[in-house]
Amino acid sequence: MSSLLLASALGLGLSTNLAQAEDATLAARLDPILERAVAQQRIVGTVVMVARQGRVVYQRAAGFADREVQRPMREDQLFRFASLTKPLVAVAALRLADQGRLDLQAPVSRYLPYFTPQLADGTLAVPTLAQLLSHTAGLHYGFGEDSNGPYHRAGVSDGLDGAPLTLEENLRRLAGVPLDFKPGTQWRYSLGLDVMGGVLAAATGQPLPEVVQQQVAAPLGLHDLSFHVSDAERLATAYRDGYPRPEPMSEPYLLPMPKGGILYSPARALSTQAFASGGGGMQGSAGDYLAFLEALRQGRLLTPASQRLILEDQIPGLQRDDAPGWGFSLGAAVLRDARLARTPQAPGTLQWGGVYGNAWFIDPARELSVVILTNTAIAGMSGPFPEAILAALYRD
Repeated sequence: MSSLLLASALGLGLSTNLAQAEDATLAARLDPILERAVAQQRIVGTVVMVARQGRVVYQRAAGFADREVQRPMREDQLFRFASLTKPLVAVAALRLADQGRLDLQAPVSRYLPYFTPQLADGTLAVPTLAQLLSHTAGLHYGFGEDSNGPYHRAGVSDGLDGAPLTLEENLRRLAGVPLDFKPGTQWRYSLGLDVMGGVLAAATGQPLPEVVQQQVAAPLGLHDLSFHVSDAERLATAYRDGYPRPEPMSEPYLLPMPKGGILYSPARALSTQAFASGGGGMQGSAGDYLAFLEALRQGRLLTPASQRLILEDQIPGLQRDDAPGWGFSLGAAVLRDARLARTPQAPGTLQWGGVYGNAWFIDPARELSVVILTNTAIAGMSGPFPEAILAALYRD
């Protein structure tokens, strides 16, 4: 072997050995966190995956997909995504815009003529598609209001319950409720992505599941992302937080909140009759979601202009009272100020979670993508478990 080839081979060997050592160090940090969370019964089961510089450096399943029948969690387990659905639908919308089939600055009524909401004083105030994606459309979620709130009175579904509605019926009900504020003037987490789901269906003439399949799943060769699970054995059982341990969710299950509450229907994931909620209706695996995040981080799905819309803060003039230091793109939260947000993540980090117990983030500066899926609401989304994983990833 020539000296050049030998040096190259030695360099490759050293690089491989270093990578393996780094992976082992990361596993030594993360494995105990997963095992402790299961042993202490904070969560029932989880799959955590981490990619750095385009390479999967950690993947682990722990605990149970179904504790009552002792079915162990598998790395390819399917989970109810809840709001992890939103970035998938947002990217589908941005891809259609890149193809010239959607105008993000157009009013929603161009695609859904019946969606002509008004302000409380009766003034017509139709939001744009971009305002749906950035949660500045003047909408909100029913789970943030009491039982006598306007969405409850109108029978609007948040997309997680088992309401026997079609997507159009739900959006027509929503359109009849006055907006909270003039579009573009405030930020409020909302049903905007459910409305966008209706827009995508109208713009393409296809059901929303087909749009997401064609625009996101198929280009990446992903097979586990869906609005309906046909194989119940692959779907992790849904649990709720409880003391001394989490308990299986009832059907339905109401999670009380300081004002209102989240109404879940775990059976919705298996129902062929449930409408496709663009804000919370999908299911999938950690592997597929990590592949999606990495494709997004690397710019393999969108044009550079659309890439900026989803990776950069699109509400720079607005403050989010719910999350100091964070802004919002056309798809997820964007870190503005790490000190104010009290996080080790780099400014520009993109992240969000799902109320079935899931979380993810992309730190572009560190070329890092992370997926944390659990079957325990809401301990897997926020609290000691995901916080411990974050701390371990940034320990150095």
